[in-house]
Amino acid sequence: MVDDPRDGLHEAPLRDPSAHEGPADKGFARPDPPPASPQREAPPHYHGHRDRLRARFRAAGGQALAEYELLELILFRAIPRRDVKPLAKDLLARFGSFAEVVSAPPALLAEVPGVKDAIITELKIVEAAAQHFARAQVKNRPVLSSWSAVIDYCRTAMAYAEREQVRVLFLDKRNQLIVDEVLQTGTIDHAPIYPREVVKRALEVSASAIILCHNHPSGDPSPSRADIDMTHRIIGVAKPLGIEVHDHIIVGKEGHASLRGLGMI
Repeated sequence: MVDDPRDGLHEAPLRDPSAHEGPADKGFARPDPPPASPQREAPPHYHGHRDRLRARFRAAGGQALAEYELLELILFRAIPRRDVKPLAKDLLARFGSFAEVVSAPPALLAEVPGVKDAIITELKIVEAAAQHFARAQVKNRPVLSSWSAVIDYCRTAMAYAEREQVRVLFLDKRNQLIVDEVLQTGTIDHAPIYPREVVKRALEVSASAIILCHNHPSGDPSPSRADIDMTHRIIGVAKPLGIEVHDHIIVGKEGHASLRGLGMI
């Protein structure tokens, strides 16, 4: 019989894993396994929507997009991690059109739930850019040769204002724009303007001609009797001083009216 080599040896009892380890056992304890790396969350669905909308804009321009989609492109910059389509549609429902949203007063924009300062800033940047672009189309060129650009500028600058304004474009001998200024801001349906103030300013900037422009916040650009009478009073003061009144343009959300085009001056 072969002796069992394990005879005479005492087997160590199995360690109870729940037993308390003494100080001598601490050096042999296994370190805890490293925590599992967290899995990266899939990007929200609106990221793909934003990429597709930007791609459509690059490929086909703004004409290929609905008004709420153009607003989305602006809102993307102010709200980087949220679906902005509902807010874009809320803004259109409140103000009526893309142009009216962009030109709305900040206080009214702030009344729309979800509209914060960052959004208002982005909208006002777009409005300012549109006005600068429109003004550039009539600057340093004969105004009478680019009449449609004059109309576009007046509409961009004033058509959606909530109060009535009187703007005057002062022109030199070549009918190029010297400066344009808002001389009066009034109420929702009236802005007082004084013929002598208009002519005085024309003399100060050495203008040879002027174009009057004001807005009707109601939206209807049809001239009133007061509009016509005021225009004739300005002509009466300006003409003896060699200053010509080319036109009086009235703008509103629904279009524009030219007193000269209507045969009223």
